[in-house]
Amino acid sequence: MAQDIPLILAIDQGTTNTKAVLVDAAGKVLAKASAPLASSYPRPGWAEQSADAIWASVQSVIADIVSGDHGFIAGIAISNQRETLVVWDAETGEPLAPAILWQCRRTATDCHALIDAGQDAAVADITGLSINALFPASKLGWVMDNIALARELAERGRLRAGTVDTWLLFKLTAGHVFATDHSNASRTMLFDTAKLEWSTHLCNLFKVPVSALPQALPSNSRFGKTAAGTTALSADTPILTMIGDSHAALYGHGVRAPGLVKATYGTGSSLMTLTEGRVLSRHGLSSTIAWSDERGVAYALEGNITVSAQAIAFAATLLGLDGPRALSDLAQSVSDSGEVVFVPALAGLGAPHWTDDATGTISGMTHATTPAHIARATMEAVTLQIADVFNAMQQDIGMALSGLMADGGASTNDFLMQLQADVLNRPVLRGDQPEVGALGAAAMAFRALGITAPQPSHARHFEPGTMQANARITLLARWHEAVTRVKSQGQVQGDSRHPAPVFY
Repeated sequence: MAQDIPLILAIDQGTTNTKAVLVDAAGKVLAKASAPLASSYPRPGWAEQSADAIWASVQSVIADIVSGDHGFIAGIAISNQRETLVVWDAETGEPLAPAILWQCRRTATDCHALIDAGQDAAVADITGLSINALFPASKLGWVMDNIALARELAERGRLRAGTVDTWLLFKLTAGHVFATDHSNASRTMLFDTAKLEWSTHLCNLFKVPVSALPQALPSNSRFGKTAAGTTALSADTPILTMIGDSHAALYGHGVRAPGLVKATYGTGSSLMTLTEGRVLSRHGLSSTIAWSDERGVAYALEGNITVSAQAIAFAATLLGLDGPRALSDLAQSVSDSGEVVFVPALAGLGAPHWTDDATGTISGMTHATTPAHIARATMEAVTLQIADVFNAMQQDIGMALSGLMADGGASTNDFLMQLQADVLNRPVLRGDQPEVGALGAAAMAFRALGITAPQPSHARHFEPGTMQANARITLLARWHEAVTRVKSQGQVQGDSRHPAPVFY
């Protein structure tokens, strides 16, 4: 292959694995690689990963891609799991402790205390986020309180703390660059998303040293160059782009202006939509920076559902079926759910309801109820949860959204996608590439090179219309009645004031 044809190596660093794809300027994937990652749960509510293992997995996928000798790699793009915290020594490059994963709840009590002290409104005003243990702010505060070496290194100016993108950039450049991008910074609960700077007020609130935080830059900032010997790549390969994974997926769908919603169907579901300027939610969503580039800052609203496609696997097991496909097939054997409603609050209710102590319920059963009705109610539940977030977004931005861009494992189910279109009464477009996040990061990297990548294609369009309007209205009303009951039960059982805004 000619050496003057640029390729982008896009790294998608996730919780369960690290993936890499080699992409050309036409959006074609030339090579793929993947390396698994393990998580540990040393105490109830704790979740950790080895920071060294994260780095080793990145080295592994890069080596796999480079071994194929596909041509000239003009740069690296990074999309990454968000809210995971890594702390390390600037001089040795050694982690001080395991990476504290986004799922970790070790600081939940500390966060609740701050909410009880009336701090939540001020934090939300600065960051767009409600106080929660998910975000790195309280995790870094915990590190400062519990790891003596962290305090010592902070006093000596050697403490480094950052999200996964920052850690990888530091390692790729052999410690020469300590930076993050605005999308990842906006997920720390320490970043003023209006002023685009670290908030000294929040650093003081969470007892975090500002000196330990990276420089925050636009998402396509040409962050640095690879150092010799760090990976199988040639030295001086530019790191062109860094962006959070959900943000990269929105970019990968080609969304550049408000009006469309991206939904990633995974264990949980993540929805994101661009906004005209910075919008603080009043309907249970998070405000965030989607990305930033030479055109300025793109802001977004995000809503995250705790249990989404996982509900399908759960119900399949409950009914003794051979997996999600069997459940989907069974669901399609009936024309409706027979008034059965499944609210899959198996780990509380996420956006936009935020009732942590809610539990799952199946209601509306009679002697006429069959397993097929429960299967159908499960598929409906996935789409109805999406609809709740979709409608909350419309309320916050004051405009109708025109459609949904779908990705993630469960989006490959045609029946689910058609049901989603009918429930939303909006078209649903499904991407034709599973690596939409990595492709989004690659598209941004090409833009940094002055190359405009083509708009992504979508393999299927699902138009609403197979469900009658009155049936849709009845289904939504029955769902909202069931959710209201579940929320009331959760509020009786425990304190629901402390939202956990983001799950994948």
